[in-house]
Amino acid sequence: MSGLTHVDDQGRARMVDVGAKPVQRRVARARGRIRMAPETAARIAENAMKKGDVLTVAEVAGVQAAKQTAALIPLCHTVRCTDIQVRARLDADAVMVESEVAAMDRTGVEMEALTAVCVALLTVYDMCKAVDKTMMIGDIVLAEKSKE
Repeated sequence: MSGLTHVDDQGRARMVDVGAKPVQRRVARARGRIRMAPETAARIAENAMKKGDVLTVAEVAGVQAAKQTAALIPLCHTVRCTDIQVRARLDADAVMVESEVAAMDRTGVEMEALTAVCVALLTVYDMCKAVDKTMMIGDIVLAEKSKE
C-alpha cells in the first residue's frame, strides 16, 4: 500500500503525522451551487421563506461547519482557522456559495473550505425544501489552495 498517505503497512486507514511540517499560512477557496425553481429564488430575494433570511443563515452555517470539519471528516486534522468567509449569492435560478478559509498551521484547509460550502448549500436546501422539491446541489469544487 505504499504511496497512500492515509493507509498504514497493513492497509488500515490512519491519520497522517504532520508534526514535522512547518507552520505556514494556508488558504483554500471552494464553491458550489444549488439550483432551484425561479419562483424559489424570487421568494429568497423577497425574504419570504418561513424559516427566515436564507442567504445569511446559510453563510453562518458554513462558518460553523468549517470550524467543525475535523469532527465530521474522520482523518482530517484539527486546524486553527484564522479566517473563514462564506458568501451566498442569489441568481435567477440558483444560490451560489463561495468560501475562503485561512489558517496558520501544518496542514491545509481544503476540507474546511469544502465543508463550509456543502453545509451552506444544505442549509439553503433545508430552508427552502417546503416550497421546492426540485432543488439540486452540485458543482462543488475546490477552486484554489495555497501556502506561504
